[in-house]
This record gives sequence, structure tokens and C-alpha cells, in this order.
Amino acid sequence: MGAHESTGDRPTRSTRRTFLSASAVATAATVAVPLTAGPAAAQAARPAGPGHPARPQAPDRELRALLRAVDRDRIEATVRRLAAFGTRHTLSRQDDPNRGIGAARDWIFAQLSGYAAASGGRMTVELQSFVQEPAPRIPVATRITNVVATLRGEQNPNRVYVVTGHYDSRATDVMDAVSDAPGADDDASGVAVLMELARVMATRRSEATLVFAAVAGEEQGLYGSAYLAKQLKAAGADVQGMFSNDIVGSSTADDGTRDPRAVRLFAEGVPTAETPAEASTRQSVGGENDSPSRQLARFVSDVAENAATGMRVRVIYRRDRYLRGSDHISFLREGWPAGRFTEPHEDFAHQHQDVRVVDGVQYGDLPEFCDFRYITRVALVNGAALWSLAQAPGTPKGVAVVTTNLTNDTTLRWQRGDEADLAGYEVVWRETTAAEWQRVIPVGNVTEVTIDLSKDNVFFGVRAVDTEGHRSPVAFPRPGS
Repeated sequence: MGAHESTGDRPTRSTRRTFLSASAVATAATVAVPLTAGPAAAQAARPAGPGHPARPQAPDRELRALLRAVDRDRIEATVRRLAAFGTRHTLSRQDDPNRGIGAARDWIFAQLSGYAAASGGRMTVELQSFVQEPAPRIPVATRITNVVATLRGEQNPNRVYVVTGHYDSRATDVMDAVSDAPGADDDASGVAVLMELARVMATRRSEATLVFAAVAGEEQGLYGSAYLAKQLKAAGADVQGMFSNDIVGSSTADDGTRDPRAVRLFAEGVPTAETPAEASTRQSVGGENDSPSRQLARFVSDVAENAATGMRVRVIYRRDRYLRGSDHISFLREGWPAGRFTEPHEDFAHQHQDVRVVDGVQYGDLPEFCDFRYITRVALVNGAALWSLAQAPGTPKGVAVVTTNLTNDTTLRWQRGDEADLAGYEVVWRETTAAEWQRVIPVGNVTEVTIDLSKDNVFFGVRAVDTEGHRSPVAFPRPGS
């Protein structure tokens, strides 16, 4: 097979048996690539074609040190402290220092502010408040407050990655703001993940900006996360990835079975914010499995399934579970890639339940039903994903597959990123029936390439690479000229 790339002028057609790879200064050089690999290589890497087999991105020394700093005892202490506020219902008291959502808000703010104090000014913490007028599950005008810690990126501060957990809780009746609702699994566990990552990352230098947000109003209708997303949109932030950690406290199902080494990551296919024109294009050329959120999920699997986390990321091809929805949906509505982490199995006796004992069975979302080692491993997955995103180049923009002529090869074009440590780009491809990228073609620091492989037969993508080998998520091309 063959490929050809250039930095400006339209390339001439490549031959069927050569792969042309540009250097960092876009000087073309011809390299012979056999049409098919030998028997042993063919068995080791399918399908045959240009490039080498796709492989996961191993954690570097900096990331391994970061993950070792994640503290299981701190995570447990956070879950137990949040549960001890009795209820954190969005409609509960906001001025009681010991019970209710106001007390929880103030404690989270104090903890995050303490972490920020060690950041050398790189991390700031704010109470992001607004008044929600009467709406579904909000009977009277109610102040809702997100607690937001922002670690400003030093090279690309406008490129943003967000991680959330919701600190509000609920009892059986979603409007019951008085009864105990400890919310240990749902969702003190998710808040503990983001708070521990904020602590660990506060003292480290990030290339892109990281936002750690404990949001409120989730149980009443995603109000806090919707406000956070709209504020980021209004500020012109380039949000390239968002993760909601919601119910990540236990790996035990209602029948007692356990899967302590897996976490689900829900990732939508057809984008929530897709326009009619984008839908028409997708229907004509495919891409139902190539939304930005699916590319983000593939990236997470690449960087977070390894010995450093001890976890398997089970990507679920859905926006969320049946009858449920979490804060990532607020970001999907703004057109940003986002996904939801949640435990592999759920025990519904310990979610959205009044604390009570019936026929000898304990109901209620209590800390005693959490597995703190499991929450810690979920934090490692999040940490590996967030830090790898923030240290890598941004996802390539303006990626297009040229469709002006009928050809048996494929020309791809994109915009060059502005990262100071950008080394170049890789083209990835796979069979249309494959779920994961199968082959990788390094193409150098260029903005155009022609691959001697038909765009009609396979799917292509483009990702950026920096000088240390960090890779961005893949951008799926749109038809263009």
C-alpha cells in the first residue's frame, strides 16, 4: 500500500506500492512498503495494510508517580464525611453548619481551597452560585452552588478538561429534603474521586486546564452541571473532554457478585447536539460509532487499562443507563465530548432509598456498602485519563477527508495545532466492522496526507503526537475539499 503527504500544494497521485512519509520539515521521502505482510506478521496484526498495529499508550514516569500519590484513606475519609452531613438534598438547609447541603458545600470548598494553597497560584477555587427559578423538582426559587477548582494550564490554558461528581443526595422521595440521605455511593464516591485528583494534581504543572467540579442539583435535574457547562461556553472555553463520576462506590451487585477490577464508561454514538446537516452527512458516509465521545472513550481505554490502574474500562455504547442520566449530558448538550463513569454492577437497595431495615435487609446509601479500594482504582482510571489528556496535544481540528473526486485512495487534511512541543501526526484506520483503531501510520509534521487505501472500505482518523510521545484523542474526518 502507499501514502503521500504534503504541507500545502495538492499532492500528486501516489503509486500502489509506496508509502511516502514526510519529515518534520515536510520533505517527502519514499519508503517501500510491501502490499501484504509475511505470514507471521499477518497473524500478529490484522488487517494487513499500511502502518503498524495500534498499541495502548503506556504511562510515563510522571504519570506513574502521580497515580502512586492517590490515597485510599483520604478517599474513604471524604466519603464518610460527606455522608455524615445527614442529607445533602438540593432543597435542604443551606445555613446549618452541621447538616444539609450548605454544610457539605462549605466543607468541600474548604478542602479544595487547602489543596489550592499548595499549587503556587496555579489552582483557584470558587463557589459558582445561581438561583434556579421554579422548575421540575424545584418548587421554589433555590440557590444552587457548584464548588469548582481550576488548575490553569501553562501552555494551552483555553483547552479544558472537566471532571465532576455531584454532592447533592436524595431519599426515596426525590422531593424529601428532610429525611436522612447519606448518599455515600450516589455520589459522595464521585466527589471523593475528583477531590483526591485535585489534591494530587494541584502541585503539578499541567499543559492544558483541568476543572474539578463538585456540582449540585443533579438529582433534581442536572441543574448545577448545566450551569457549569453554560458558563464555560460563555467564557469561550475549548472543552475537549468531560467525565462525570456518578455511582463509583462499589463493585458488588444486588446478588452479591463482584467485579472489582472493572468500571463502566458510557459514551454516546450519535451526538446529542448533532444538527440536521450533520445527521445527513453521517447517514451517507457512516460514523455512528465515531462521535467525539466515542473517540474520548477509546482514548481512556488506551491510557487507563494497564498495571498502573489495575482496571479494565468497559466502554458502553450508550449515552447512559435506562431511566437514568448524569451530569455528562449537560456537556453533551453543549456539543462537547463527554462520558459517564459508573460501577460495573449496581445494588438498587443502596441508591435513592430511605435509610431503613425491612425483613432484615438494610436499605439506604450508607458508607458501609462502599468499597474504598474500588473507588481508589476508579480514581486511578480518571487520573490516567485526565493527566494524559492534559499533557498531550489537543485533538486535531478541521480534519476532512477529500471527496471532490472518485479515487481509490484517501486524502486527509487538517489544521496544524499550536502546541510548542508538537512533533507531528498519525493517521489511524480500521475496518468498518471493527470497534477499535487497528493500524497507525506516522505521517510527520504535516497537514495533508494521501493514503493508498480506499476511503470507501475503511474508517480513518487523525491524532497529534508531541515530542515525548503523548498522543491526543483521534479526530474523525468529515467530508470536505
